[in-house]
Amino acid sequence: MVFTWRTVVRQHVSQLMSESLYIPPTLESFAGLGPLERLMILLDLEPIERDLFRGFHPPDRNRRLFGGQIIAQALVAAMRTTDLDRMPHSLHAYFLRPGDPSVPALFEVDRIRDGKSFNTRRIKVIQSGRAIFNMDVSFHLDEPGLSHQDEMPDLTPPDENQMVAGLKQRPFLSFREDHKRLLEDSPQDPVQRVWIKANGTAPEDPRMHLALLAYESDEALLGTARMPHRGRYDREKMQVASLDHSIWFHQPVDVNQWLLYALDSPAADGARGYTRGSVFTAEGKLVASCMQEGLIRLHS
Repeated sequence: MVFTWRTVVRQHVSQLMSESLYIPPTLESFAGLGPLERLMILLDLEPIERDLFRGFHPPDRNRRLFGGQIIAQALVAAMRTTDLDRMPHSLHAYFLRPGDPSVPALFEVDRIRDGKSFNTRRIKVIQSGRAIFNMDVSFHLDEPGLSHQDEMPDLTPPDENQMVAGLKQRPFLSFREDHKRLLEDSPQDPVQRVWIKANGTAPEDPRMHLALLAYESDEALLGTARMPHRGRYDREKMQVASLDHSIWFHQPVDVNQWLLYALDSPAADGARGYTRGSVFTAEGKLVASCMQEGLIRLHS
């Protein structure tokens, strides 16, 4: 049987309706599904009441939650409270506490403002009665205006057919330019160029493509800030965590096509690393920009 996003979600929804409950994902229910299909189920938040949703986590996760998952789920929660013609154009998030994979998360959405052109939502994510994450999202009704952008690095997408199986185990395919050099344990310029693409077929909903890009945007950013210091620290004695994360969506995004994530880190100091990323289409359009600061704490 060929699994598509639609059949997976229909089966999941059918199961929920038949049992009048929202059933958390299990290892059994995930069996036979691809990585992208599993992520789409996690983004299918359970409505509890108006502006309150519950989200679940990968059943095989045994360490703190991936920040990109919480960002994407919070964005989905915010989108559930706005009209479909309003697209998110920016989000600003803070990671407050580590996420526990054994406890479902509550997503509480505050409708800060509904204007003629803009809508603002504030999302608080709660586990065990404590906030672990908060995020503000602004939505905008599409309108014409001035336009310019930075140039994309002169690179071409990889051949998916040449990628080894080990690169196809996550919801997104990921290919680093000059990857052999990046494996060296020696100081390097804090610059990475990473091609990303959905590992399967994402749904047609254009807002869901933004949520999926938000998920993947949390990969590779903080690692870029460590690159100039390679070989000078023991990774086992380093505490690393995202502190905050921002995204600006400039244009519609299609994660079913290759996107170039151009990353750099202008500064690191005081046990914090600052990184930024630009997301381009293969044709050179700048569709999104990201910034993140993360904890990089060295223990003796």
